[in-house]
Amino acid sequence: MTHDWIAIVDFGSQYTQLIARRIRELSVYCEIVPCRGDFGKILARNPKGFVLSGGPASVYSEGAPQLDRRILEMKKPVLGICYGLQALCQALGASVSPSAAREFGRAALMQAKDAKSALFEGLPERFTVWMSHGDRVESIPEGFLAVGTSDNSPHAAIENRRERLFGVQFHPEVAHTPDGPQILANFVLEICGAKADWKMGSFIEEEIRRVREEVQDQNVILGLSGGVDSSTLAALLSKALGKQIHCIFVDNGLLRAGEREEVEKAFSSSDSRFPLNLHVADAAESFLAALKGVVDPERKRKIIGGLFIDIFTKEARRIPRAAYLAQGTLYPDVIESVSPWGGPSATIKSHHNVGGLPETIGFKLLESFRFLFKDEVRQIARLLALPDSFIRRHPFPGPGLAVRIMGEVTRERLDLLRRADRVVTDEIRAAGLYDELWQAFAVLLPGTMSVGVMGDERTYECAAVIRAVKSTDGMTADWAHLPYDLLGRVANRIINEVRGVNRVVYDISSKPPATIEWE
Repeated sequence: MTHDWIAIVDFGSQYTQLIARRIRELSVYCEIVPCRGDFGKILARNPKGFVLSGGPASVYSEGAPQLDRRILEMKKPVLGICYGLQALCQALGASVSPSAAREFGRAALMQAKDAKSALFEGLPERFTVWMSHGDRVESIPEGFLAVGTSDNSPHAAIENRRERLFGVQFHPEVAHTPDGPQILANFVLEICGAKADWKMGSFIEEEIRRVREEVQDQNVILGLSGGVDSSTLAALLSKALGKQIHCIFVDNGLLRAGEREEVEKAFSSSDSRFPLNLHVADAAESFLAALKGVVDPERKRKIIGGLFIDIFTKEARRIPRAAYLAQGTLYPDVIESVSPWGGPSATIKSHHNVGGLPETIGFKLLESFRFLFKDEVRQIARLLALPDSFIRRHPFPGPGLAVRIMGEVTRERLDLLRRADRVVTDEIRAAGLYDELWQAFAVLLPGTMSVGVMGDERTYECAAVIRAVKSTDGMTADWAHLPYDLLGRVANRIINEVRGVNRVVYDISSKPPATIEWE
């Protein structure tokens, strides 16, 4: 089945993925494409319209990304957001210059009384928007009208009705623009006329059919971690292929308490809803030996990723007629690993399932979730009736507890962290807050010890950090305002029950500027 789709041209904004998620929430398929991508291929797929994202550059700066004019030649609706508005105006001969006063944060947008825009259908004459810019459009292109202004932007919203070209200086995709979803719905559903046919139920049917046609009678290997992504993929592929799917669970010794047992019960026990061919590899000793003396987080990730591949490949080659490797790669993994400008991107941290597999592994890739966000995967999990414990499970990094231990990873430090982490999870569940949080976990600080007093004796032990955040997609996150009495219980239990920890602190950093994980 072919879906209508919207192309989101990425100029490097930190909010680009939010645009995609807002459009998906309208049940319309969309994809993010780099602004210096192969537009021949993109245009050949005939998108219903284009959204031009924001970006950190100034359009008049040397080397700044420009709008590919082939987009305009398509005669499809275009919505430029912030930098996208400026790139659109510059491509059509208008001028963009530094603003006398930068505009960051909430602002009031006033609709033009004599130029009502279809983009703002159903909105009041004055509404709140979120601005984030230091440049502004000084003159608009011929054929355009100013349909919205703010105190600092005489052209905060413009349009060319005949050509169906629109631009806004603010960000409708962020939560701080309350009417943003309506603006995007007006553009995508009404102006572009895109069909709202992107549903997870139909995705399951289409993907099962596609997988069966591609795989035929060959076997598929899947690395099962117990997280919602790989677990949902295993459940989906079991419906498509039955016993042709072989799951390999690598016990690297870096797991949370009880994870291996939960996976075995859910996917290989006699009463499982998804009885799979489950192969378990005991590899804890190998990973501990490889991590001995390693403190740099990127080295940890590369060592763990490389060893995982070696062990996984060895297990996989024992399985007859194995031709495909299934991965739970998600769309944010792909986007974060590719520069929006078409070149190499700065590495924040390596993604363990994007681009890390050597060509010599010898399997064709099967990535059913490559264009899905995590909330869409959770919708699929519910439709497949996966156990709630998997659906609601907080995300867990591929390198496991190794990137929640600052400094060297040892058996003793893993045991400390595992017990502290269990306390955090147990208390948050008991307080009824687990499902409200995106992630909650413990972190063990490095070898710098902390002085304490316990039982009238001096102690010199480790410090643990509690990290709890709220988010919708993991791209941005706010630290959770947990009740003081809950924090007190967690700290008290860790200090009393986890011998080797005598101090507990709470992380109140949001993302950005921090990341959710500590390494």
